[in-house]
Amino acid sequence: MKRAPRQAPDPERMAIRPLTADRWPDLVRLFGPRGACAGCWCMYWKRPRSEYEAGKGAGNRRALRRIVRAGERPGLLAYDGDEPIAWCALARRDSYPRLKDSRILSPVDDRPVWSVTCLFVRRDYRRAGVTPALLRAAVDHVRRRGGRVVEGYPIDPKGGHIAAAFAWTGLASAFRKAGFREVARRSATRPIMRASVD
Repeated sequence: MKRAPRQAPDPERMAIRPLTADRWPDLVRLFGPRGACAGCWCMYWKRPRSEYEAGKGAGNRRALRRIVRAGERPGLLAYDGDEPIAWCALARRDSYPRLKDSRILSPVDDRPVWSVTCLFVRRDYRRAGVTPALLRAAVDHVRRRGGRVVEGYPIDPKGGHIAAAFAWTGLASAFRKAGFREVARRSATRPIMRASVD
């Protein structure tokens, strides 16, 4: 039985902020002991497969913590009031070495792009419009950083439904709602979608 969608967070209470060292405890609270999913800690695209697999759990958490301590802002956190409710991994595409090795997600052209590689929404906030808001905030963040193109690699499921555990790169429908358009599709269910920064 499908659970009814939660009412969207009040826009007056919802805020989206870059992950910084002082916000690290909020990410830990959001991700919980499983590191969002099976010890990933959003390091799947950032580490070679062998390092990623060996680091599942504490090793991946330490790797992400080092990135944040170094002053990088590897993504955005969404809040409902003081409560962290969602995450969007966002960085320049060249900071994700495993994207280079992907046949399906290899570069479309030689334009410098920022990539949205992961979206994680707390269970009780799913299907409430949080993801499109995060994606629009990602475009705004890239604009402030001087970027021109934001790219994502969502799932476009056949039959319309997919388990949340398999939708960690987002759903194409949410990207469309946020103003992204499809620019390539090398697999039936994996479009590459982009938003241009004005």
